[in-house]
Amino acid sequence: MYSNILIPTDGSDLAEKAVEHGIALAKRIGARATVLTVLPPFHMLTTDRQMLEDTPAQYKVRMQEHAEKTLGAVSNAAKAAGVSCEVVHVEQEHPYQAIIDTAQAKGCDLIVMASHGRHGISAIILGSETVKVLTHSTIPVLVHR
Repeated sequence: MYSNILIPTDGSDLAEKAVEHGIALAKRIGARATVLTVLPPFHMLTTDRQMLEDTPAQYKVRMQEHAEKTLGAVSNAAKAAGVSCEVVHVEQEHPYQAIIDTAQAKGCDLIVMASHGRHGISAIILGSETVKVLTHSTIPVLVHR
């Protein structure tokens, strides 16, 4: 049914549960996994405390370390489950677009992702990345709660 499952993650606890589910699904159906993390680009004008405290070079190093840690943990979990896994990280202003673009570029036929993203007022103003993927993707999406 599905041969390549895209599993986006930000390294959060809820995303970790979606990753576990996606890997278990891939194992059960004999699919491979493509795991993605999306890093936001550095902005000079921002309210993000981490960007305010870092230089662009420091921010890039810190984000690279976060991506390697997050993707390394998922890669190890997939390997332990006997699932072939490719890891991808991209820098993109809009995570939902990076998810859709990566799914298309890597030939994924299912996206498994967590139901969360932004919360509270920011979710209302900016929108949920999951909702944006659901709205814009032509590839089936399984949302893990």
